[in-house]
Amino acid sequence: MKAVLCLKYGTPQVLSLQQVSKPSPKENEILIKIHATTVTTGDVRVRGFKSPLLYWLPMRLFLGIRKPRKPILGVELAGVVEEIGKKVTRFNKGDAVYAMTGMRFGAHAEYTCLHEDGIVTYKPQNVTFEEAASIPFGGTSALHFLRKGKIHKGQNVLIYGASGAVGTAAVQLAKYFDTEVTAVCGPTNLELIKSLGADHVVDYTKEDFTNTVKKYDIIFDAVGKISMSKCQNALKANGKFVTVDGQGMAKERTEDLEFLKERIESGQMKPVIDRYYLLDQISEAHEYVETGRKKGNVVIRVD
Repeated sequence: MKAVLCLKYGTPQVLSLQQVSKPSPKENEILIKIHATTVTTGDVRVRGFKSPLLYWLPMRLFLGIRKPRKPILGVELAGVVEEIGKKVTRFNKGDAVYAMTGMRFGAHAEYTCLHEDGIVTYKPQNVTFEEAASIPFGGTSALHFLRKGKIHKGQNVLIYGASGAVGTAAVQLAKYFDTEVTAVCGPTNLELIKSLGADHVVDYTKEDFTNTVKKYDIIFDAVGKISMSKCQNALKANGKFVTVDGQGMAKERTEDLEFLKERIESGQMKPVIDRYYLLDQISEAHEYVETGRKKGNVVIRVD
């Protein structure tokens, strides 16, 4: 099968499309023919090994000292079950699924194997494989941190960095939880974020939300670029500040994928895709994601 390999840390040019052995499912695994995957900010950080100094050594030990221990990157996918292990009961051949591979990576390939009890479930019926592949990372991350902030109906919620994969999901999920949503983003993304349901949109180049009289129950930093100390003045007395940076990794749960599937199929949430690339264009996709200007998700068409 074809797969994109990252055989050393470095620029996007270290990535190469190669032929590797097609995996075979173990007795409790399913073999998925991948139709679409994505390039996330996490993929870019791993490939370039950009880690805060505090976490440099433990992350290097975890990911690999001189090169990635898992050379096929990619953490989310959508595709079709091609084979099942002899003890698999949850899925059948031909099932359309979407999934997260997490720190196992492996989604930047034509095939991968996942345990049937892994972070995998049936694909939302009303979206394409490309759209389905763009949901898991941003959706589960947003859900995790909003829940960490104890989100509930009637709150005032601010999403900082609202135009990225996590931010676009967070805006829509915060509206689903029936809160008043203020979204902070750049001037080119204001209309996009309004279309996702934000009640108020702040252009960070023109306005500092921390210097206004409005106070928030939750401030969610979806890009890891602001601090709690900077936001303190904008929080209510018992307000919560949550951030993707330094507060642990989002927990990956199958039930969250199923929750997101329900939101997509009911029309309460929609995937946001900026650009599409082919598998052999993945270096270009990394270059674009690395600019920090993507809107929502960057999708890779595998077949």
